[in-house]
Amino acid sequence: MLRDIIGYVLGLAIFIIAIPFAMYWASGSPDLSLMQWIILVLLAVVGIGLSIWSIVYMKNVGKGNPFDAFNHEVAPRTSLLMTDGPYGICRNPMLLGVFIYHIGILIALLSIGALLIFAAEVLIMSLQVRREEQRLRIDFGNEYAEYAKRVNRFLPKLGGVRHG
Repeated sequence: MLRDIIGYVLGLAIFIIAIPFAMYWASGSPDLSLMQWIILVLLAVVGIGLSIWSIVYMKNVGKGNPFDAFNHEVAPRTSLLMTDGPYGICRNPMLLGVFIYHIGILIALLSIGALLIFAAEVLIMSLQVRREEQRLRIDFGNEYAEYAKRVNRFLPKLGGVRHG
C-alpha cells in the first residue's frame, strides 16, 4: 500500500507539478491571456483525465501501478497485460495524457524554453518506455508482441479504441 502511494505521489510531483512549473519558469513566468488559459485548461482536463483513467484501469485490471523508473520497481508492477480500455488507444495512454497536458502548457506559453523542456521530457520518456517494453516482452512474451503490432506506442491509430 505504501509503495502504491509513493508511486502516485512521485508521478503527481514530477508530471503534474514539477515539469509544468519548469516549463513556466523557462518561459520567463509570463502572464497568460484568457485564450491561453482556456487552451491550457481544456488540454489539461483531457490529458490528466486520460492519465487518471489509465492509472485506475492499470490498478483494477493490470493489478499493478505505473511507476517503474528505468528498470527500478518504484511501485508493484502490473501482473496482467492490458490491451483494451485506455490501453486500446495506445500502449502508453498515461504518458499520452501527460503529453497532451504538457502540449497545452506549451501552446499557452509559446516559448522556446518550454519547448526545450518538453523535447527533453519526450526523449527521456521514450527511452524509459523502450526499456519498459523490453520487460513487458519478457513478462508477457508473444501476447505483448501481438499487442505491440496492433496498437501504437504513443499515438492512437485512426479508428479509436481497440477492444480485445
